[in-house]
Amino acid sequence: MTAGLDIHTTIETLEQATGVVLPVYFQPETELAWGQALLAATVQMFVREVADPASICLSVDGRGVSLAIAEAVASESGVQLVGAAQNRGKLAAVRTGMARLLDNPALRYLAVVDCDGDHFANELLNFVRCAEHVTQHSGQTGVLVLGGRLSGHRPLGFLRGEQELLANYLLVDALHYHAAITGRPVAWHFVSPVETLPDFHSGYKLFSRSSAAAVFGQTPNLAGCGEEVYYRHACEAVMVVEALQAGGVLATVNRHTFDEQPTSSFARLDRARLAADMIIWPCKRLGVPGPFVAQWLTNHLPRLVLGTLVPQGRAELLAIRQLVLAAFDQALLTEAGDKILRPMFV
Repeated sequence: MTAGLDIHTTIETLEQATGVVLPVYFQPETELAWGQALLAATVQMFVREVADPASICLSVDGRGVSLAIAEAVASESGVQLVGAAQNRGKLAAVRTGMARLLDNPALRYLAVVDCDGDHFANELLNFVRCAEHVTQHSGQTGVLVLGGRLSGHRPLGFLRGEQELLANYLLVDALHYHAAITGRPVAWHFVSPVETLPDFHSGYKLFSRSSAAAVFGQTPNLAGCGEEVYYRHACEAVMVVEALQAGGVLATVNRHTFDEQPTSSFARLDRARLAADMIIWPCKRLGVPGPFVAQWLTNHLPRLVLGTLVPQGRAELLAIRQLVLAAFDQALLTEAGDKILRPMFV
C-alpha cells in the first residue's frame, strides 16, 4: 500500500489523536440565537469527527455576546471552553485554546478552525492524511497543513480576495529572501502543484503537536509592530511564518468553502490597514529591508486585477502601498506618483 494511504490508521488518528481549536468572536450586536445556531452547526460537524468532544476547544476572544454564545454551545455539546476578558484578536484566542489542548498528551495533531461556519469537518481527514504523508516521507515531526480555498474571491468577495493575493505574493518573496540570507531553502514539494501560491491566510490549518508547541508556546515576537498587527491583522501570517521558522514542513490540501461567507469579523476592519499589516509583520519578522519590500510592491501591484478598477480599485492598492512604505521608511518612487507602474502590453 502506498505510504500515507493507510486509511484505517488515519481515521483512528483523526478520531483519537486530533484536537480542534475554534477561536470564537461575534460582533456585540449579534443576535444570540443566530450566533448560537451558527457556532453550534460548526461544532456539531467536528464533534462527529473525533471520539471525545473534549478534544475540541472553544476559545472566546473577549466577553459579552461571544461568551454567551460559546457557553451555550459548549454546555450542549460537551466541548471545552476557555476565554479571556479582553478582546485582543484571533491569534490571542488561538494561543489560549492551543495551550489547553496541548495539556492532553494523546493529541498528535491540532487544527485551527474559524467559527464562521465556512470550514467543513468532513475534510479534516484529508488534513490528517496529508500530515501523515509528510511525516512519513520527510522524517520531520513538525508539519503545518494549510487548507487551500479553491477560490479566495468567491468566499471573500473581489476586493478582499485581491488583497489576500497581494499579501500572499509578498509573503512568498519574504520567505525566499530569508531563505537566501540564512542559507536554508524553502521546501515547497508538499505544496499543491496546481496552485501557484499557497493560501497562507486560510483560516483552516492543521499543526502537528511539535509544530503547535513551537508556534503557540513561544514568547510572541511582535517584530516591532503593535499588538493589533500581531494578534488581529497578521494572525494567519504569524502562524505560518513561526511554524516554518521552527523548522516545520509546509503542506497544502484543497478545501471547499461557501460561495459567500456566512459572516466575517475581518470584513469590518479597515481594509487597507488590514492588508498592509498582513504584509508588514512577516517582512519585518523575516528581516526584509525596506527597498526590497518597496520593489516587491511595485512588482506585484500590476498583477492584480483590482488595479484595473479605476479609480476605486487603484485607490485601494495605493492606500495599502502607502501604509507599507511608511512602515519601512520608504519614499514613494518619484516616477510612480499616484500611479501603479504597469507593462505597456499584455
